[in-house]
Amino acid sequence: MSYFNVRVYGLLINPQNEVLVSDEEEYGVRFSKFPGGGLELGEGLLDGLKREFMEECQAEIDIIRHFYTTDFYEKSSFNDSQLISIYYLVQEKAPLQLAFKTKVFDFDSEGEILQAFRWVNIADLIIDDITFKTDQVVARMLKDQFAK
Repeated sequence: MSYFNVRVYGLLINPQNEVLVSDEEEYGVRFSKFPGGGLELGEGLLDGLKREFMEECQAEIDIIRHFYTTDFYEKSSFNDSQLISIYYLVQEKAPLQLAFKTKVFDFDSEGEILQAFRWVNIADLIIDDITFKTDQVVARMLKDQFAK
């Protein structure tokens, strides 16, 4: 059985023109992506994005505007679902209280699921350093629109 997997992500850009990137490891698989994740049944896109930011970043956000929705077929890297990913430009309501890293996959703990955050200057963003296909499209769009 195939099914759709709806995911929602936030593009948080700071005053230094850096975008927030999440480095993660789940069950031995490492990937870099933008903060966000899967929509829960009965949840709207904006509520889902706010929940994801609260869970991942312990932060309340304002949603500025829609940025991109997947417009091609992409199979999930983790199961047989078809991904539909929606991206929004967001801003934090208060400064994030996270231990920001400068190196990729610089995790503070060990376990089955790990996560660390980095600010990456949009002009210096390397498309291939972002793991998933749709995120790479978004990274290219960010560079086209925001690289100074």
